Amino acid sequence: MSDSDSEGGRGESVLARVVAPFVDRSVAERLLISVAAILLSIVVGFALVLVSGRIADCSTAAWTLPFTGIGFCYDPVEVYVVLFNGALGYPFAVGDPGLFNPEWTPFNLSFGLTLSETTLLIFTGLSVAVAFRAGLFNIGTQGQLVVGALSTALTVLALAPLLPAGPVAGVVLIVVGTAAGAVGGGLWGAIPGALKAYADANEVITTIMLNFVAANVAYVLVLEVFRAEGSSVVATRYVPEYAQFRPWLFPASSDFALLALLGGIAFIGALYYFVEHTPLGYDLRTSGVQAAAAEYGGVNAKLTTVRAMTLSGALGGIGGSVWVLMSEGRWMASIPDLGFDGITVSILAGNNPLGVLPAAFLFGVLKGGALEIGFRTDVPTELVAVLRGLIILFVAMPEFFRMIGRYTGVTGGGLGGADTVSTTEPDETAGGDGGETDA
Repeated sequence: MSDSDSEGGRGESVLARVVAPFVDRSVAERLLISVAAILLSIVVGFALVLVSGRIADCSTAAWTLPFTGIGFCYDPVEVYVVLFNGALGYPFAVGDPGLFNPEWTPFNLSFGLTLSETTLLIFTGLSVAVAFRAGLFNIGTQGQLVVGALSTALTVLALAPLLPAGPVAGVVLIVVGTAAGAVGGGLWGAIPGALKAYADANEVITTIMLNFVAANVAYVLVLEVFRAEGSSVVATRYVPEYAQFRPWLFPASSDFALLALLGGIAFIGALYYFVEHTPLGYDLRTSGVQAAAAEYGGVNAKLTTVRAMTLSGALGGIGGSVWVLMSEGRWMASIPDLGFDGITVSILAGNNPLGVLPAAFLFGVLKGGALEIGFRTDVPTELVAVLRGLIILFVAMPEFFRMIGRYTGVTGGGLGGADTVSTTEPDETAGGDGGETDA
């Protein structure tokens, strides 16, 4: 054996020992990683609030470091209390003898705003997760959401005059409008899917570019053709109230409808069943794990790529539909970055549909709590955005090692398991019967 071969073997062995603990994580290990990332981000965020409070100017210190007498303009304890307690509408009576606030009700405005964000992030998180499971990085959920939202608004506005106003017409318009959003988003997602499958175009680049195309084309269409008469902003007319998700039990200003959240939960269950227990879902998963082995087992990888991106885009489009029919009541140019937030939700959920609900709720709490921080403290709300970024940073670190393992051929048997070096030859990674394989 040559010296170079010997050095290469030693290098690969070292890489295996470094990478193996982070490769092939189980669901429990992924959950542990997510929880640890949240806790670590809270600790680091605590320190960042202190540093920011030390730099800021104030006449009276809001918090003093014990045993040192060093004062800070921001109180990190207050920040976290307002952030998490305020997002729920203050169910806990901080500073009072009792633990719970006796006047608290779950149907309050703050909690409604939190659940509104949660509902929208469920759909965008599922959109990104589906693409991830197929081995595709869909950064175009934002554009697919824009197209889906516009498709919904225009469809409902076109059909509403043809139906008699009432509950039945409302149900029909909501169903048809949501379907139109799914079709619009799905077609927009199919474009980068087809480019990836048949032209070998990088889906990261194409989806990013299509975000700009969707936003600007929709803007021009509404500005020149579909803009509401007399509107001071670029927006369509409002869809009829009976064709919107109604905020039962919650204040109307919360922009939240319980029915929409229940629909999102139903989509989570349906998508989980589809991915884990159907032949098409199996094709999608195996293509994402090992495309060469999947093709050897009889999977049409190109068609699966197009299908995965279409499904991903359709879910993003439904998110746009819910945004129109639940939150805004119309399409308008100032659409929030829900598609990009869906990427963070999917990463925190480990790309598992079942993990999307708690991940979306956490980010809904962070967004809702940021509003409370802006109202009740002098702390910049941008620090909450930093906290969200820290969560993703700490969650993604193990995935960084997993990525190295995939591209170097190193796999691990879990913590304490034996290190192995995998091969990508089809006859060694898949059987002729098309059985499921491990990467």
